[in-house]
Amino acid sequence: MSVTSHAIRQGRGNRRRAGIAYLPVACTAFVTACASAPPAPTAPPPDVGQIALAAQRVSSIDVPYRLLFEWSINEPGSRLGGRGVARIEPPAFARLDLFSSNGERVAAAALEGDVLRIADDVQTDVPPATLLWGTLGVFRPGTGIGLTGGRRFPGGELELQYQDAGGSTILYTLSNSRIQQIDVQHEGRTWEEVTLIREDGERFPRQAMYRHLEDVRELRITLESVEHVESYPADIFYLGM
Repeated sequence: MSVTSHAIRQGRGNRRRAGIAYLPVACTAFVTACASAPPAPTAPPPDVGQIALAAQRVSSIDVPYRLLFEWSINEPGSRLGGRGVARIEPPAFARLDLFSSNGERVAAAALEGDVLRIADDVQTDVPPATLLWGTLGVFRPGTGIGLTGGRRFPGGELELQYQDAGGSTILYTLSNSRIQQIDVQHEGRTWEEVTLIREDGERFPRQAMYRHLEDVRELRITLESVEHVESYPADIFYLGM
């Protein structure tokens, strides 16, 4: 073999060895560059104040309504059911009456804003004002309850978090500014909840279920009809008739 041929082969071998030697260095540089790349952008936090205003606006009472519904209550030692009526008046008045299958009144409650009045002859408990409004699909957290935060779920739903004076947390789950669920938590545990089933384009929930998990009590309301009516006498919201 000539000296020239040997030198050419040796040079080619050196270049191959040099390429192999540099490969780990190149991979290390690539991995380092990837590790130091900025994180992918995330969705901005929701504007909870604007979301709350939109939910209030969408669910506000615009005209007087009369709702007829079926209801059932399951609680320890008692199971009742029948029909009921809800009378609703702007800006924030509502009254619900529950009747048994034989026409006997089982419960009556009236709302004036955040004030809840309950008839003396009720045979079962009713939800507090915030949750009673919630069964009607009305977003009304109440006065004295502070908006403390919110988050956006991957499916598009939004959650608003409130805190009341007693330390309870109230969570509203919203879709298209309408209530889907309300959870009342104490020390991280859900004690009460309202779950709504809606139909597209309908003003009021098709079904509302209130559950008190600690007392093992459930109230289920299934809507039958909705009517626009004339204004109601004021005294019905004070349980006057």
